[in-house]
Amino acid sequence: MATPAKPEAAAPADAAPAAPVADAAPKSGGLKSWIPTIVAVLFAPAACWAVAQYLLMPQLKRSLLADVAEEAPAEGGAKTAETAAGGAHAAAAGGHGGKEGEAAPATNVYRFENVVVNLAGTMGTRYLKTTFLVTGASPEIAAKFEAAKPQLIDVTIGVLSTLTLAELEEPGAKNVIREKLVNSYNHVLGQRIAEQVYFADFVVQ
Repeated sequence: MATPAKPEAAAPADAAPAAPVADAAPKSGGLKSWIPTIVAVLFAPAACWAVAQYLLMPQLKRSLLADVAEEAPAEGGAKTAETAAGGAHAAAAGGHGGKEGEAAPATNVYRFENVVVNLAGTMGTRYLKTTFLVTGASPEIAAKFEAAKPQLIDVTIGVLSTLTLAELEEPGAKNVIREKLVNSYNHVLGQRIAEQVYFADFVVQ
């Protein structure tokens, strides 16, 4: 006699329904999340340039002008840096005086105008721009410097281009540069003609 098949067990009525599938992970912000980074990269150089151009550079120029005012000779009969600059320029150009009643141009001063050199160790990214006066006791300094101008410019560039940013930041850096320039000029001229250097402009960029 055949055994009757057992009925399948009915699923319990109180069985919990299948858990819903978890929601997919939220999508990333995409391009919107990069907007602050892009803005910072684009505008940071412009902000740095503006600060350097309108804040740091004016302060540096005022400081340099104050240095020139302190370094210019203050003894009786000595010329200020501006007066000496004008006289040196006229002497270098071959002038022999101006209108009647004006003082004759100084012949013991020579002016180097807008000398620009790359600083050592900066891969040509930083440079020094300077204008300065060379003075001496000899009344022939302007004539002698003009006669040897190519050699003296070459010496000037040689001395200034060996400077590094670290050297320029050291206390008394200008005094060291003055001494090097004076010694180099006298060596080229073969006699002690130059005695002092006065900076009218000294800008590192």
